[in-house]
Amino acid sequence: MSFDFGDELTPLRLTLAPQQVADYVHAANQAAPRFLDDEQAKKEGLPGQIAPGNMSLALFSRFLESAAPGARVLRISATFRSFVQPKVPLLVTGVVTDVTDADDEQRIECDLLLESEAGERLVTGTGSVVVPR
Repeated sequence: MSFDFGDELTPLRLTLAPQQVADYVHAANQAAPRFLDDEQAKKEGLPGQIAPGNMSLALFSRFLESAAPGARVLRISATFRSFVQPKVPLLVTGVVTDVTDADDEQRIECDLLLESEAGERLVTGTGSVVVPR
């Protein structure tokens, strides 16, 4: 597989289940009430259960690995703009912004976006991966 500047990566569509978020935060030892259920989150003034930021980073990683099979993720960064919530259809997209070629691999830099199906930008970021040829 080979990438060029400006390539749009294959989008990833998903919807997080409330239990999936709860399982993630327990595994990550982040079991704050806002991550566990709607009622607990609303007591904190939030619109309902939210996913932790590092779960959004994990979604970016999953996206990069699915868009570039065999890729090794080097770096991911993110800017959190709004809450990522379960039961909301999500779309993860990316575009290649830089390519460095070597004999047996490519290093690609990408702009990343996690948005709701309605088009609300929830998390923006960048990622860097090495893709074998």
